[in-house]
Amino acid sequence: MQHLGKVAVLLGGESTEREVSLNSGNAVYQALLSAGVDAHLFDTKEQSLFALKDLGFDRVFIVLHGGAGEDGRVQAVLETMGLPYTGCGVAASAIGMDKLRTKLIWKALDLPVPDFAVLQDDTDFAAVEARLGLPMFVKPSAEGSSVGVVKVSTTGQLPAVYQELKQYRGAVIAEAFIGGGEYTCAILGNEALPTIKIVPATEFYDYEAKYARDDTQYLCPSDLSAEDEALMRELSLQAFAAIDGRGWGRVDFLRGVDGQLYVLEANTVPGMTSHSLVPKAALQTGRSFSQLCVEILEHATLG
Repeated sequence: MQHLGKVAVLLGGESTEREVSLNSGNAVYQALLSAGVDAHLFDTKEQSLFALKDLGFDRVFIVLHGGAGEDGRVQAVLETMGLPYTGCGVAASAIGMDKLRTKLIWKALDLPVPDFAVLQDDTDFAAVEARLGLPMFVKPSAEGSSVGVVKVSTTGQLPAVYQELKQYRGAVIAEAFIGGGEYTCAILGNEALPTIKIVPATEFYDYEAKYARDDTQYLCPSDLSAEDEALMRELSLQAFAAIDGRGWGRVDFLRGVDGQLYVLEANTVPGMTSHSLVPKAALQTGRSFSQLCVEILEHATLG
């Protein structure tokens, strides 16, 4: 793997998802080493990004979740240093990390998104409850890994939940409940990988279900018909392209009880832990974890 040069695996950082990033980054690091890549761990909380050039790195594998590593800021620094990096560019990273901006783009392109409302101090919360119905989900726009997501099931609960979520970055969004199942579709290069149905043992696919529990079920192949499988893969490519996504990523979906598919969120730096979804989908195509990591790294680019 000499053609890949000296590789920095960026992990850790200072976001609310630091621990997940440490787990993901170490998994990627070990996988690259096993494939013969000259890989090195680089915790952006402990070292300045500008040290990358001085240390002689040739390319960067970004495994920073949330915060500066996923919202375009790290990508912008790497651009100025001329260091090729994995995943989305500056603009796509910034948009993908902002759930509200992503939804607005998708809605403008007539992609199916769940009905939603932006909450503010002067919002008529009763009117939002009446329009979206109960239960509904309320979430911060600029956090990942289900950080801050709250299911609102009781009339009059919305104002208090809004006040609680104002601590997070970005807007606070209320979203209609879609009850027919949770799905995801990974993207690798120009390929949409097999879809996965997520069946959490908890009330919904929250942070604990994603990273701490072992009773969440992942169905891959999923339970979709061949027609819906093809549609979800096509929608994932359209949704990812709409934010100018590249390299690799993941698009999450909800399915209505009537079978309607809804595009939910884009993930520009998906998790790469033992519980993570992209490796599960890649395995269905015959790619081992180490092969997946090398392929992602080979897509590293600038611009």
